[in-house]
Amino acid sequence: MLQFRRIVLSVTSALVLAAPAFAGKLAIVIDDFGYRPQTENQVLAMPSAISVAVLPNAPHAREMATKAHNSGHQVLIHLPMAPLSKQPLEKDTLRPDMSSDEIARIIHDAYNKVPYAVGLNNHMGSAMTSSLPGMLKVMQALERYNLYFLDSMTIGNSQAMRAAQGTGVKVIKRKVFLDDTQNEADIRVQFNRAVQLARRNGSAIAIGHPHPTTVRVLQQMLPTLPGDITLVRPGDLLNEPQVDTSTPNLNTTQPVSQPRNPFRGVKLCKPKKPLEPVYATHFFSVIGESISESTLVKYVQQQWQGWGNKS
Repeated sequence: MLQFRRIVLSVTSALVLAAPAFAGKLAIVIDDFGYRPQTENQVLAMPSAISVAVLPNAPHAREMATKAHNSGHQVLIHLPMAPLSKQPLEKDTLRPDMSSDEIARIIHDAYNKVPYAVGLNNHMGSAMTSSLPGMLKVMQALERYNLYFLDSMTIGNSQAMRAAQGTGVKVIKRKVFLDDTQNEADIRVQFNRAVQLARRNGSAIAIGHPHPTTVRVLQQMLPTLPGDITLVRPGDLLNEPQVDTSTPNLNTTQPVSQPRNPFRGVKLCKPKKPLEPVYATHFFSVIGESISESTLVKYVQQQWQGWGNKS
C-alpha cells in the first residue's frame, strides 16, 4: 500500500509541475516607430512579445517595420487621426469629414508603407475616434485587410467598438499610458499599474514611446516581471472580453451607414464583486483530490491489493 501511495503521489506531482499557475496577460506596444532608429533598435532588442506601432509617413517606416518583424515583434500601423485640440495635422491625418474613399485610400497607402502589419492603432485622434460616422468608415476600410484595431483611448467616449459591430474587425483597448511624463519614477509607477491591472482583470495593454527614459525603465523592469504575469502580444488578446463604455455620438451632417449584420451579441453579465483568481495552490489541491478519487486510480488500488493478497 505504501508503494501504491508513492505511485499516486508521483503522478500527482507530475501533473502539478505541468499545470500552469494563474497568470495575468500584459501586452506592451511602443508607438511612434520610424523616426529614431538608434533608440528603436534598443526596443527591438527586448523580448519579442513587445510590439511596435509604426508611423506610415516616418522616414524609416519600412526599415523599422521590417526589422521588427524579422526580430519576432508584432507590427502595427500607427495612423494619425484628428485630435480635438487645434494643432497642425500630419500628412494623411484621418478626419471625420473625409469621404469613405479618402479614408480607404489613406489606409491602403499606410498598409503598403508598413510591411507585416497585423493591426492598426490611432496616433492622437480624440476627434476622429469620438465620431461614429468617421469610425464606421475606418472599420469598413480595415475589414479589407484583416487588421485589428487597438484603440489608444485618447478620449473616453471612443466610438471604435460601436463602429466595429457588424464588421469582421476586432477591437482591443489600451489601459495604461506608460510615459505621459518622461520621468523614470513616473514610468515605473505606470508600469506597475499595468501589472496590477493585468493581474486583477486577466489582461491589460500598455502603450509607451521610444523615449530614452521609457527604454531604460523597460530594460530594468521587464527582467523582473512577476511570475504570475505573462508578456503577450496585443494580437493574443483579441478574444479577451472587451466592454464598450461609449455613448452614441451622432453630431454630424453625414449619414450613418448601418452595420451589415444586425446581430449585436449578448451583453456581458458583470459580477457584483470582482472574481477571485484561482491560485495554483488551490488548483493543485483540487487536482490531487480528483486523481485520488478517479476510477482509474481506484482500479489500480484494487489490483494492487489483489496482488498483495496473492503474495
